[in-house]
Amino acid sequence: MLAVDQAGNKLLDFIKITEEDAALQFSQVSVCLLVVKIGEDYLMGFNHWRKCWEIFGGCPEEGETMREAMVREAKEELGIDCEPQWLGLAHFEMQPDYFSNEVREEYGAIFGVSLSEEYLEQIEKMRIDREEIEKIVLLGEISSGEEIRELDRKLTEFY
Repeated sequence: MLAVDQAGNKLLDFIKITEEDAALQFSQVSVCLLVVKIGEDYLMGFNHWRKCWEIFGGCPEEGETMREAMVREAKEELGIDCEPQWLGLAHFEMQPDYFSNEVREEYGAIFGVSLSEEYLEQIEKMRIDREEIEKIVLLGEISSGEEIRELDRKLTEFY
C-alpha cells in the first residue's frame, strides 16, 4: 500500500504500463486523473463536495477513451487544451461513498502535464467547472491546516 486518505481509501499500487496495454487489459478504469506540474510545484484544486485539495480529473463518459476523458476534464476543470502525458495506472481500494455502498477496487488512468507559471492566470480565467473545483493553488502554498487528499498528494510523486 502506497497511501491511505482520511476516508480510508487506499492507493494500493502504481502500475507502469503503456496506455495501449492499459486500455486492453483494464476495461474497468473508472477515473482519469491529471497531475499538473508548474515549475517545481503541483497545481491542486479545492473540491467543493469533498472539502479538500486534490488533483484534477473525473470519470470517463460513455464511449470515451481514457485520453479523451482526460482532455475533456482538463478543459472543464482547468480551461486548457492539452495533450497530457500518460504516466500509468493507479490501483485503488475505495470505501463506500456516493458512487457505491460497497468497498471496491478501482483503477485510475494517471496523466501528467507540465505548464509554465504564466498558465496560472489563464487557468483562473478560463476554467469552466467552478462549482466542483472552488479554487486552485500550488501545493506548496496550501496552509498546514487545510486538508489535502493523501492519495492525490502521493500521485504527484509519479510525475
